[in-house]
Amino acid sequence: MYNYPKPLAKLINELSKLPGIGGKTAQRLAFHILAMSDDEAFEIADAITVAKKEMKYCSVCGNLTDADPCAICGDPGRDRTVICVVETPRDVAAVERMKEYKGLYHVLHGAISPMDGIGPEDINMKHLIVRLRGDDQVNEVIIATNPNIEGEATAMYAAKLIKPSGIRVSRIAHGVPVGGDLDYTDDLTLSKAMEGRREL
Repeated sequence: MYNYPKPLAKLINELSKLPGIGGKTAQRLAFHILAMSDDEAFEIADAITVAKKEMKYCSVCGNLTDADPCAICGDPGRDRTVICVVETPRDVAAVERMKEYKGLYHVLHGAISPMDGIGPEDINMKHLIVRLRGDDQVNEVIIATNPNIEGEATAMYAAKLIKPSGIRVSRIAHGVPVGGDLDYTDDLTLSKAMEGRREL
């Protein structure tokens, strides 16, 4: 087996840590990066460094942002009576792509998964409850966790905590394929799922 020089081997190894990137793809990417001009390669490295330094989580909703609060929470034109609860910042981007939802968000940064040792205290659930108690404008919470076992468990747990407050709790319809991720769902399917949401 051919041994790559240490700097190239390290680059391949680091690239292979990215999701969806196997060994062969990591090799192709590494060779492509090395074939780029210095300016192009340094632009990529700089973009990673700047994003890592400047991106943070919004103190209101937990979405990724470079300003606090994020652009969505700071937008006075958003409907402040409804909050859509999602698992990841990627899910916020997925819902925003359909350009129909005009409310606010709350990002949990995960889902309840006892098999993986992830409980309600390990996700951004407590902040959601505190947020709802401090905001009397909210009259609906849409639970848009992924339609898998972990997402369903998270949705049921959230509904159990929120319902006693009198706030309507709904769940996006299962137009999204069971076992699928919001980030990979097409806009029409996601739009139909949002329209067909149901109360929990």
